[in-house]
Amino acid sequence: MQPRMELGVESAAYRAMSQLERYVRSSGINPTLLELIKIRASQINGCAFCIDMHTKDARLNGETEQRIYALSAWRETPFFTPKEQSVLALTEAVTLIATNSVSNEIYDEVSRYFTPDEIANLLVAIVTINSWNRIAITTRMVPGSYQPEPLASQGISKTLSLTE
Repeated sequence: MQPRMELGVESAAYRAMSQLERYVRSSGINPTLLELIKIRASQINGCAFCIDMHTKDARLNGETEQRIYALSAWRETPFFTPKEQSVLALTEAVTLIATNSVSNEIYDEVSRYFTPDEIANLLVAIVTINSWNRIAITTRMVPGSYQPEPLASQGISKTLSLTE
């Protein structure tokens, strides 16, 4: 597979997306939960580059192989907490919004665990990864080239979490 184009760091479009990504990373979402959001949306969208990237980041963040492998069938496993399940359901509903909707049941369930501000941050995280997926798929970013940075160098602390 050959990339069609590179959306480089000098691009204003890339800088705008990066600013949104920085907001998401600093919004207080538990880093493990954030990677689950990113992997699940990327699986649904078929974005190999983002699946590769976010499974690497999830592992670096301490996520288990078992949960990563089972993520596409999360409803059929005991590996995810009810809180995580509510976020995965929201992720799927928002990602598939053209064919489904975000039902009251899904919204009510996520509201059991998160404040309105936290739900807003989760929504922005879901929308952001869906945007990255569309960029990576359209430009044909080649999976396998991404190498994660240690969390500390990204300004991320495992203890930072409003949503644990």
